[in-house]
Amino acid sequence: MSDAHAGTREGAVAPAPSADLLERVRRHRRHTLELLTVCAIGLVPWTVLLAFTLPSGYEVHQWRVTWVGFDVLLVVAMASTVILGWLRHRFVIVSGLATAVLLICDAWFDVSLAFGTSDVWLSAALAVFAELPLAGYLIHRVMGMISLAQWPSAETTADSDGQAAGPDA
Repeated sequence: MSDAHAGTREGAVAPAPSADLLERVRRHRRHTLELLTVCAIGLVPWTVLLAFTLPSGYEVHQWRVTWVGFDVLLVVAMASTVILGWLRHRFVIVSGLATAVLLICDAWFDVSLAFGTSDVWLSAALAVFAELPLAGYLIHRVMGMISLAQWPSAETTADSDGQAAGPDA
């Protein structure tokens, strides 16, 4: 880690964020929340439609490619998290969270696709004793790293929300 970052970690006080920065943070936050709101609302009717129209069984033609590809993606995510962690790079937060999400997805698909077969017990055991605990551990660690980051306070951004919005807001 560079000396500039080391000084901040050892108790040096970071400079107060500028009004322009706070305005951009507020605007980006609002736009992101608006986008996610529209997506969440739009996903509800799509999910209901799928629930009524998808067949309960389906013959898959690229089963091996799908699962091997997913596991390769999981290995890349884990390896990225390891490398970024050793390098003490802040992007390890994103990589760790992505790895946790992929582990949760892996557990879900392994178990749900094994229902009705003898493989369901092995899939459930791997989910309960390996994938989900590792995902939970990664999420816990990511939350700990996020709590160490310096963010504009809620009061500071709330003060910025009360100001007149510019044309980009």
